[in-house]
Amino acid sequence: MSNTANQTPVPRSLKTDGDVLIIEWDDNVTHRLPWRLLRDACPCATCRGERSQPPQPADLLPVITPAEAQPLAAIGMKQVGNYAYGIDFSDGHNTGIYSLDFLRSLGEQLADSQQ
Repeated sequence: MSNTANQTPVPRSLKTDGDVLIIEWDDNVTHRLPWRLLRDACPCATCRGERSQPPQPADLLPVITPAEAQPLAAIGMKQVGNYAYGIDFSDGHNTGIYSLDFLRSLGEQLADSQQ
C-alpha cells in the first residue's frame, strides 16, 4: 500500500528482535523502538495522567513485584483497525493503543536523538 504526501507511512513489516520492535515503513524507513521506550510512552489515559503528576519522593527501599523485577518484554501485539496496535507487556499493562502516527513520531524522535 503506497501513501500520499499527507498520510503517515504504513508498516510494511513488524518484527521483534530481543528488546526492540523493528518497524519497516512503506517509505523505506526502518525504526528500532525499544520495548521500554514504548512502555514508558504508553498513550493510555492512566499512563498520561501518571506522567503529568509531579514526581513522588523516592522510597529508600521500594518494594517491587516479581513482574517488575523481570526485564520488560512484549508478550503480544494486535492490530487495532487500520490505524494502530495494542501491545501486551510482560508487566501486565495492555491498555495503550499505539497509533501509526504515534509510532512513527517515536521512531523519528529516537532517530533524531541518536544523531
